[in-house]
Amino acid sequence: MTFRTIPEMVLSVGDRFGDAEAVVDGDLRITFTELVDLVRRAAGALASAGIDKGDRVAIWAPNSAEWIVAAFGILTAGGVLVPVNTRYKAQEANDIIRRSGAKAVLVQRGFLGLDFQTPDDIPVIDLKSGFLSSGAQFECAVDGEDIADIMYTSGTTGRPKGVMMNHAQTLRMFSEWCDLADLRKGDRYLVVNPFFHMFGYKAGLIASMIRGATVLPVPVLDVDEVLALVEREKVTMLPGPPTLYQSLLSASGGHDLSSLRAAVTGAADIPVELIRRIRNELPFETIMTGYGLSEGGTATASRRGDSFEQIATTVGRPCDGIEVRIADDNEVLMRGYNVMQGYFGDPGATAEAIDADGWLHTGDLGEIDDDGRLRIIGRKKDMFIVGGFNAYPAEIEGFLLAHPAVDQVAVIGVPDERLGQVGKAFVVSKTTVAPDDLISWSRERMAGFKVPRFVEFLDALPLNATGKVMKDQLR
Repeated sequence: MTFRTIPEMVLSVGDRFGDAEAVVDGDLRITFTELVDLVRRAAGALASAGIDKGDRVAIWAPNSAEWIVAAFGILTAGGVLVPVNTRYKAQEANDIIRRSGAKAVLVQRGFLGLDFQTPDDIPVIDLKSGFLSSGAQFECAVDGEDIADIMYTSGTTGRPKGVMMNHAQTLRMFSEWCDLADLRKGDRYLVVNPFFHMFGYKAGLIASMIRGATVLPVPVLDVDEVLALVEREKVTMLPGPPTLYQSLLSASGGHDLSSLRAAVTGAADIPVELIRRIRNELPFETIMTGYGLSEGGTATASRRGDSFEQIATTVGRPCDGIEVRIADDNEVLMRGYNVMQGYFGDPGATAEAIDADGWLHTGDLGEIDDDGRLRIIGRKKDMFIVGGFNAYPAEIEGFLLAHPAVDQVAVIGVPDERLGQVGKAFVVSKTTVAPDDLISWSRERMAGFKVPRFVEFLDALPLNATGKVMKDQLR
C-alpha cells in the first residue's frame, strides 16, 4: 500500500492493525485504533490554538507516548514538525526555536528536574497537561511534496542548520528501511534513539507505523532498565549506536534476552569483533549497518548475507533510487529522491551543500570497494595533514580498537611545529596500558604519519545524544 503523506499513513493504522498495541510507555498502553483517535484530537487542539497549514511547531522533550501523539498531531493539523535536541541548553534551543519561526513549543515540564526555558513571546504547551486530548477530531489536507519536518543538524561542528524533508521522500525512504532492517508487523521495538533525531523519529516511529510494530519509547538510556524492558516486554527490535551493544554485552547476564531478533547500528569504526560478538553472544538473527545523514536520510545499508567484516567495515550498498560516488578529494557525494529540500531560511548554505548537478556534498570521506559497498574513512573536517600526508581519524581509530586494552577511542589532529599537525588519541581503556606502549604498538601496525604522538586517557568520551563523539569538545 502506497501512501502520499505521513498523516495518511498514520491515520490508516487503526484499519490496518486494529487493537494491537501501538505504543507501550510504562503503564500506558495504546492500541493502533486508539492512537488514531489521539492523533486526530491533538490535531484539533493544535488547530484551535491557531496552528495553520505550514506553521512550524517545535517539540523539546524526551521520548514518550505524548511526543508521538504530538508529532503526528502536528503533521495531521498541516503543521511542520521541528524536533529540538533535549541536550541543548536554553540558549541553544531558543536559537533553533526562533530561527525556525515556531508558532508554539511543546515541552515536558519536570523531566529530570530540567527547566525547559523558552522564548517569552512563543506559546508553550506541556505535553503532559492534557492539552493534546482536548481538541475535536481534525485533519488538514496536505500533499506529498509539502515539507513535513525541519530537523536541525546535531551541531558537532558549526551552527545547526534546519534540514527540510517532505512527506513523500520520507515515506519512500523508510518503507525501504523496514525491509533492510527486517522490521516486521507485530515487532516490539525498543526505541532508545532520541525522537529528535532521524534514527529515533523516522527509523523508529514512522517505520513502526508503516510496518505495524509496537513502539516502546526510552526517555533516558539506562542499560539495566533496557535489559529489564527487553525481558518484560519481549522486545524483538533494538537499534542503537555501537556503544549500546557494547553495554549489552557487558551487562546482559541474568536477563532473558531471547526475544531479540533484529539489530541496526551505524558508525565509521565498528570493530569486526563487536559484530561477531553481537551475533554469537546475543540472540540477534539479523544485524544491519547503514550510512545516513540529516540531509540525505538513510543512503546505504548492508544486505542479508553480508559477512561480519563487511557489516563492520563498510556501510553497505546504496539504497534504491540513490546514487553514491566519491569525488576527487575522497568526499562522499549522493544524488536522488532522498536529498533534502534545502536548509530552512539559508539558500546560501543550501547552494554550498547541493551542487548544480544535484549532488549532495556530505562532508564525509569514503571509498567504494569492488562490490559497490561504501566505506567511510572520516569527516572532511576531521582529516588532518601530517607532513603532507592525509591522516583519517576513523582509520586510525580502527587500528587502535584492535588493541586489547582499548575500549573506546577518538583521534584528532593537534598542531605540531615541524609536521604541521600530528595525531592525538583520547582513549577509554579496559585495562591499564602505558601511553608509550600504545604508541609503540601502533608503530608496528600503521604508517608512521598515522601513529598518534600523544595519548590521553579519559573515563568517558563526550558523546552527543546519538552516540557520536563530539570532537569539538576534545579540541
